[in-house]
Amino acid sequence: MGADTVTEQSDGVRRRREQHGWYVYDWACSVYSTSVLTVFLGPYLTELAESAADADGFVHPFGIPVRAGAFFPYSVSASIILAALAMPLVGAAADRTGRKKPFLAAAAYLGATATAAMFFLDGDRYLLGGLLLVVANASLAVSMSLYNAYLPQISTPEERDAVSSRGWAFGYASGALVLVLNLILFTAHDSFGVSEATAVRICLASAGVWWGAFTLVPLSRLRDRRRDPAEREAAPGGWRQLRATLRDMRRHPLTLAFLLAYLVYNDGVQTVISQASVYGSKELELGQSTLIVAVLLVQLLAVAGALGMGRLARVYGAKRTILASLVAWTLIIGAGYFLPAGAPAWFFVLAAGIGLVLGGTQALSRSLFSHLVPRGKEAEYFSAYELSDRGVSWLGPLIFGLTYQATGSYRDAIVSLVVFFALGFLLLARVPVRRAIEAAGNPVPERT
Repeated sequence: MGADTVTEQSDGVRRRREQHGWYVYDWACSVYSTSVLTVFLGPYLTELAESAADADGFVHPFGIPVRAGAFFPYSVSASIILAALAMPLVGAAADRTGRKKPFLAAAAYLGATATAAMFFLDGDRYLLGGLLLVVANASLAVSMSLYNAYLPQISTPEERDAVSSRGWAFGYASGALVLVLNLILFTAHDSFGVSEATAVRICLASAGVWWGAFTLVPLSRLRDRRRDPAEREAAPGGWRQLRATLRDMRRHPLTLAFLLAYLVYNDGVQTVISQASVYGSKELELGQSTLIVAVLLVQLLAVAGALGMGRLARVYGAKRTILASLVAWTLIIGAGYFLPAGAPAWFFVLAAGIGLVLGGTQALSRSLFSHLVPRGKEAEYFSAYELSDRGVSWLGPLIFGLTYQATGSYRDAIVSLVVFFALGFLLLARVPVRRAIEAAGNPVPERT
């Protein structure tokens, strides 16, 4: 056995070890996205705001009149704006030093701590809930920008669709497992000697504990690639780094075109994730247990969807598979407008549809973008990608909140999201992916 073969095998072992650790961060943080953002916090924070509202149904955070039902989506928008301000600064610091792990640890544990502190939300503490949501959600976005930047380092071009899909599958499996535990506690809260509200607070706080505990695994397995002193000195900092990255992207207009399409359709995806439970609770008059079961269904089917769409991408290419998923999103959200109130069976059908396309859309978008990144610029380009992923996904929640504030109807608010998927489809369809990969200087996979 030659020395080159031994070296390749050793590199493969190290790469797989890092991949396994990388998957576990999705396992750690996805519980926040599922249990907190998607299931419990929206309806619970809305109830806190309603209990603090005046006779006209308005709360007044910092003296600003806000309809109680719109406080949660506005808080989500505020968290994403904060993330957009923080990510370029953190990403530039990580790029200069080549040490992403310390920043990943800081963001993860700040978010986990804020989530665990949600145990103290009771009475009319809606403003505290909004502040904790802003901190936790922004911290998650920052940590994910650093997490995603590892993908090109720990996988070969031919592995990336599969590795990215497995990461999402790990996250959805984790969310499903914890939701089962949440469902047991919530539905049998009397048997555990706690009130319904206390059960919700325990579910919120436990997501923070889970996030913090499992983050130890990726921190122990992922390796930093430090830059040499000359590169660190030459690297711009903070917003100058973001401007330098955007200037460099102008030399890769097709990569920018993909980011624009992703920005649009992902805004719709993120808004559905964060607002679905509010829609089910307030407009469709469904109980919390029904919502938990629906989201559990989403999580279970998202595992199969992420892995299944990864296989479809190997046959039809990532772009075509994503486009098909956007057609499905448009039909699903349009159908959601017509769901009858008090009919959980139809809500479960809607949840099943979302689950089948959710994981695959996200996983394949991430892996497709990794092919469009010029070699040696993975970290800074993935910072821009995360800025498109979470950092500028404030428009959807804002439009959702404004539509509800203007009409008082969550049906009108949910159907307003169709435009994000339809426009995203049109923009992505115009991107010549093979030419974009060649322009970035990367080998073109057999299927794109």
